[in-house]
Amino acid sequence: MFLDGHGWRSVAVLLAIGAMGIFSGCEVKSTPVTTPTAKVPSHSPTAAAHEASKPSDPATPKAHETAENSAAEAANISAEGSSTVYPICQSFAVEFEKKSKHTVSIGMQGTGGGYKKFVNRQADIWNASRGIDPKEVKELAEKGIEWLELNIAVDGIVIAVNPKNTWCSNLTCEQLKQIWEPDSKVKTWSDLDPAWPAEPMLLYGADTDSGTFEYFTEVINEKKKATNTNYTPAANDNVLVQGIASNKTALGYIPFGYYTENTEKLKALGVADKTKSGEAQKPFVEPTEETILSGEYAPLARPLFMYVNKNSLKRPEVAAFLRFAVSKESQSLIGKRGFVKVKEEERLKAAEKLEEAIKELSSAK
Repeated sequence: MFLDGHGWRSVAVLLAIGAMGIFSGCEVKSTPVTTPTAKVPSHSPTAAAHEASKPSDPATPKAHETAENSAAEAANISAEGSSTVYPICQSFAVEFEKKSKHTVSIGMQGTGGGYKKFVNRQADIWNASRGIDPKEVKELAEKGIEWLELNIAVDGIVIAVNPKNTWCSNLTCEQLKQIWEPDSKVKTWSDLDPAWPAEPMLLYGADTDSGTFEYFTEVINEKKKATNTNYTPAANDNVLVQGIASNKTALGYIPFGYYTENTEKLKALGVADKTKSGEAQKPFVEPTEETILSGEYAPLARPLFMYVNKNSLKRPEVAAFLRFAVSKESQSLIGKRGFVKVKEEERLKAAEKLEEAIKELSSAK
């Protein structure tokens, strides 16, 4: 078929229109990709939990941070200190590492040993089973180290004996002082109560670098680090558990979490709080999650802490790990290790404190 110039122009137009149709059909659009969210009935318990975890919780938006993009290279976060806090921190680290390229190394040399590393800038985080000491506050200030305190759990120091001990179920704080004070005259169980066996009382307790040791001696002997030295000390609480479990006439003090993991090997005693002159004896209270959290298990209930060097907190991976530590998601891990989680309002306070510190450090850059 012969086409004149006009005919060829018509064909060209038609071909151009067809080509436009083809390319328009292949157009790539930059449409935002959204992740579908499952809708939950507003009346369900799940919906209520979802609402409760919304922006009122400072840790929630970032609790699932993986920190994968928080640093150019994989980094290590160092946490040193308390053997009491160790299993809690370890649980946090395991879950955090599942979602992160970063690692968390945890030392267990006691609160005092951990502080030595912290003050010498050899640790990002200091795990402590007691509050920071005024002397430590001063020393950190002199070295130019700014820090942040986070209350991450609650513990109760358990007075434990061997399950074969059938004669003793409770002790008063006054009796505990008789046992543990310097130059104690108590050598046998009958020295404490004539009705009890005249058998040696084998003592087990925390070593002198331990925050548990400092706390226990302060509240029982009324002077920090003042103690009966005739006992078997250990930095590792599992050693204490084994010692008490192996000796019928043993008595020792250990963190609540280590007791709950060994209830078949140990027997916990009820404790009566101190009384003032003229007061009637206070009731014996056994260590349970409820009595520890309420403070009824006095004076042996205590808070547990993580302290972070603010210079380390500038690192996104450290901030992400601590956000997880104070998040709602982490709380079940505390219970699984036998310790007591803080009240929700206390957790939120810790999360808010952490966010304020991170924001302050970011604005100072």
